[in-house]
Amino acid sequence: MAQASQFTDFILVQLTAVPGATGAAAQAALATKFAHFCEQSSLPLSLHRVAWSAPMQTAYCYARLVNPGPLAADDLLAMTDWWAVEGSGFSHIRVSRLEQVFAAPGRSAGERAAFHYIVEMDPEAGWMPEISRWYDGEHMPGLAGVEGCILALRMLNHDHGPYSLACYDLVTDQALHLPAWLAVRGTTWSDITRPHFTNTIRTMFDTQA
Repeated sequence: MAQASQFTDFILVQLTAVPGATGAAAQAALATKFAHFCEQSSLPLSLHRVAWSAPMQTAYCYARLVNPGPLAADDLLAMTDWWAVEGSGFSHIRVSRLEQVFAAPGRSAGERAAFHYIVEMDPEAGWMPEISRWYDGEHMPGLAGVEGCILALRMLNHDHGPYSLACYDLVTDQALHLPAWLAVRGTTWSDITRPHFTNTIRTMFDTQA
């Protein structure tokens, strides 16, 4: 875990269901449990999103800091301990500091987010500046403009990589197959930058809260 203080906008809690546990029961209680976590935290937090991947048996739970600012790695220890005690049915607990670097309301802003799509990656050495320009100048604004996208958000994970986390709240998971979405993904600039992604993880989640 990184030791230096890092500017933090969100806390991300990643949880994996224990093999053999009652997955449905743990999943059903997760949003309520995460709300309790936010309420009991010594840092003022507000629940932002709880997302669940059934194929991966994994949850990504986001809390927004009421007062964003620098946090040290040690500030996460009590949060990790809380989940070790209260996270019945889950294991592989990871708590991370996220720094927001891009946000744009989508064309479908205001509608219910049924799905949460994430692209995580580490940039190839020396490519982060160009990838950031592409993400913030073309890719994420373009995807935000596609029907079915509610919010486009990109953050840097200062603790448990991959380093870049781009996420999209969606009305439907079929948004990824729309011609407008595919057109944004298929630009010349995309063809230049995407080969320099490493450790890439793409996951579609159902939203629980």
